Amino acid sequence: MIIAIPTENGAVFQHFGKSQLFTIAEVENNTVKSKKEVDTSNHGHEALATFLNGLQVDTVICGGIGQGARNALSGFGISVIGGVQGTLEKALADFCMGILQDNPNTGCGHHDHAHEAHSCGERCHVFYDTAHEIPE
Repeated sequence: MIIAIPTENGAVFQHFGKSQLFTIAEVENNTVKSKKEVDTSNHGHEALATFLNGLQVDTVICGGIGQGARNALSGFGISVIGGVQGTLEKALADFCMGILQDNPNTGCGHHDHAHEAHSCGERCHVFYDTAHEIPE
């Protein structure tokens, strides 16, 4: 099984569509067999699905991810475990132990409101559970 995790400074990067680097891990018998870092070459949002499909990815572990990207990944048969925070190593260990659970309501807050008094900048790190109000 091939796992892709958007990564920044050894942690799960919290905006799938802005990911510049993925850690690609091969997992066999609940053990990480190999890991490598792959530059996204400026692919973004839904286009990342085609990029990851080309790498034969089976599962994406990520922080925030929009529904469009989820749909694009699903179209290639790639499963998503969203809402994950913390280090890359913990995410992989939790995956291997079978304890990671997808939060399907996790998305980037800047897509669902006017950009009043909010600068998304190059990398928006603000995520929220869409069942709750957007934090100011």
